[in-house]
Amino acid sequence: MVFDRKKLEQIESDVLAPYALRSADSRGRAYPEPEPRYRTVFQRDRDRIVHAAAFRRLEYKTQVFVNDEGDYYRTRLTHTLEVAQIGRTIARALGANQDLVEAVALAHDLGHPPFGHAGEDALNELMRDQGGFNHNHQSYRVVTELETRYPAFPGLNLTWETLEGIAKHETHDNIGAMLGFDPHLRASLEAQIADIADEVAYNAHDLDDGLRAGLLHPEGLRELAVWRLLCERLNWNGNALNEVDRHVFIRELIGFMVDSILDESVRCLEESGVNAPREVQQLDYNIVQYGAEARALSAALKAYLSEHMYYSFRIVRMKKRAERFIVQIFETLIEEPRQLPESYQAMLSRLPLHRVVADYIASMTDRSALLEYRHLYDPLMRP
Repeated sequence: MVFDRKKLEQIESDVLAPYALRSADSRGRAYPEPEPRYRTVFQRDRDRIVHAAAFRRLEYKTQVFVNDEGDYYRTRLTHTLEVAQIGRTIARALGANQDLVEAVALAHDLGHPPFGHAGEDALNELMRDQGGFNHNHQSYRVVTELETRYPAFPGLNLTWETLEGIAKHETHDNIGAMLGFDPHLRASLEAQIADIADEVAYNAHDLDDGLRAGLLHPEGLRELAVWRLLCERLNWNGNALNEVDRHVFIRELIGFMVDSILDESVRCLEESGVNAPREVQQLDYNIVQYGAEARALSAALKAYLSEHMYYSFRIVRMKKRAERFIVQIFETLIEEPRQLPESYQAMLSRLPLHRVVADYIASMTDRSALLEYRHLYDPLMRP
């Protein structure tokens, strides 16, 4: 038996929960195209995102540790893959559309500039008088404008539902409204899943990377209720973690958070009585959320990571160095735009200079940003 698109759509109709978005009910694409025989529209969205140049560049973009810190720390790409995996697990358990969750998850960081949040903060400050810079908004621009893979249209021509999920990732009103989506509607259930999977992933893997780097230690982590809970669940009372123990702790943390999300989301679904995708979006709260205990534990972990890892001596030095690179590249390109590659110079006919320069810098990997800095400022480098 061959499972063509019609058969896959029928399986969705038979299997998915009534509040899930079905690919057969998609509002379509901005530029109509014939759909493939053996993929649903959301599967096609996912595949187009994976094949995008912006997706490949995530391999060399910072999550927390810059690329030259070591081969085993998370990058934007590995973070994105972990978000997609956690998102699919939650979606499968809730009867949501796994393909749509995966598409939104895989696209959510496409617009992130080099050097992680340091790069984003620097670009946002440089663009303060030109509308600012937000990686979520930039991800939307990547898939609708900046990717150039098709002769008939700009961007990737993703479905309306995937675009809405990208636009409303992290927030249900500000950026979504700015991009033309109804500010009175929350994100779809699938976008809510991608959003919370993002939080679960970065809390867990930043804890993992912090332990690996020696910035975090079990004795210090004991002040956290979530760490004490994990120690109790694993019957562990040591003072040093080997590599296998560390993996066990991270798996237990992710499992605990996902269990809480599923329990609370099921409770919300039953309490709300939603029976259609639009009913999910019309609520004044997210269906997909942590239970009260896990929410408090997650917030405390995030605060601890901020104080003891993100603002540690080593990370702050990397952050400030990255900001200097971004600022100096930006300023010299604004001063003389003819230093931009020809493809970006061509964009100046339809976009303001500052936005084009921000687009160019945001497209860079850590490595290409460092190389660009050398080309612009090192007298021994050829232009």
